[in-house]
Amino acid sequence: MRAWTDVAVLAKTRNLAGGFVVKSTAGLPFLLQVGMEVAFVPPVTDAPRRVRVSQITGATDTTAQVLFEGIDDMSQAKALVGCHCLVRSESLDLASPAVGALSWLGARVVDERFGLLGEVSDILENPGQMLLEVACADRKRPLLIPLVDEFVISADPEGSRIVVSVPEGLLNL
Repeated sequence: MRAWTDVAVLAKTRNLAGGFVVKSTAGLPFLLQVGMEVAFVPPVTDAPRRVRVSQITGATDTTAQVLFEGIDDMSQAKALVGCHCLVRSESLDLASPAVGALSWLGARVVDERFGLLGEVSDILENPGQMLLEVACADRKRPLLIPLVDEFVISADPEGSRIVVSVPEGLLNL
């Protein structure tokens, strides 16, 4: 398991005290918890890089309103909108099927338009986002699919299947 896992994105500011609406990423449920250490990527000048979750309200399966220690005003919050929240993998509940999906070696990856693409050979952790590495029978090199909400439609832990919707151009890289 990787040291840090991308679990959420700061979708928008919520209040004048530096709060955010935070959305889970890559088809995961909302995983942030009070007290959890979070690293923001990409880093932003004049804003904290690592903080702790101080308050979570209005949580649903995939979103919540979150306050972080050290982010106390709207200007800092605005600068961080769009950043991803990485948490230490050891702080996640590894028994959760959704978290277990992060390390699905061998899971089938199916695109809505193009059909079966291949099987997950690795999950690569980059500073900006995680990448799903897919071994494809008709390609010499693996296909790299960003693990972002725009591309990942659903993940089925029981069926070992990830449904994606990738732009055609990505398949030509």
